[in-house]
Amino acid sequence: MHPLNVIAQDKSKQDTVLVADTTATADSVAVSDEMLLTDDLDADAEEEGFHKQLKTKFIDGNVGFMSLVALALVLGLAFCIERIIYLTLSEIKAPKLMEDIERRLQADDVEGAKTLCRNTRGPVASVCYQGLLHIHQPMDAIERSITNFGGLQAANLEKGCSWIKLFIAMAPSLGFLGTVIGMVMAFDQIQQAGDIGPTIVAQGMKVALITTIFGIVVALILQLFYSYILSKIERLTAQMEESAISLLDMITVYKNKKA
Repeated sequence: MHPLNVIAQDKSKQDTVLVADTTATADSVAVSDEMLLTDDLDADAEEEGFHKQLKTKFIDGNVGFMSLVALALVLGLAFCIERIIYLTLSEIKAPKLMEDIERRLQADDVEGAKTLCRNTRGPVASVCYQGLLHIHQPMDAIERSITNFGGLQAANLEKGCSWIKLFIAMAPSLGFLGTVIGMVMAFDQIQQAGDIGPTIVAQGMKVALITTIFGIVVALILQLFYSYILSKIERLTAQMEESAISLLDMITVYKNKKA
């Protein structure tokens, strides 16, 4: 066979293999794209299905009672968010504040210490400012003033918590009320049909169970936020007490120095 013919055949075979590889690669890419598109569609369908199921369960649980439970959740979360923001803004670096106050008292700069407390946010600075206002009075009067003002600040920290506790108790109560009414509906249907069957009592039982589930879930959600709020209140209260004790010691040293 002529060498040119051999070279031509080899080249033809190489082109055929190259075309086959290119086609296989293109097919693989197409299959991968199709699989990714299918997965995305399945995920979207699943997400839409969850929202649809949630909406269906909300309607099945009697819209009236479910709306009351949802309202308790919304109002409870509103109070929780307001308290969390207030308590977060009230937190400061208390040790640094007390060091600055001590430095100014050692320099006999009482007005500077007052200005520092007045320009610092939070209940800790407010308690310290209240003590510095009465620095020239006897120690008993200063301690009594700090204690009384600290109680007012602690009450401000807990403002709105009673409403959160109310919604925590209200949500499952509404759910149980829906349960009782659902059972009454089931017995009414049994009485009207004169027979006991799954299809007869299904609607009433569905209302009874779904409202209870939603009420308990709402109460759990609000309880988590409420526990977090209580932890922040306890931390701020402890800071106020420690700062008050430190301030009384500083004032005692200041008075002894002046005497």
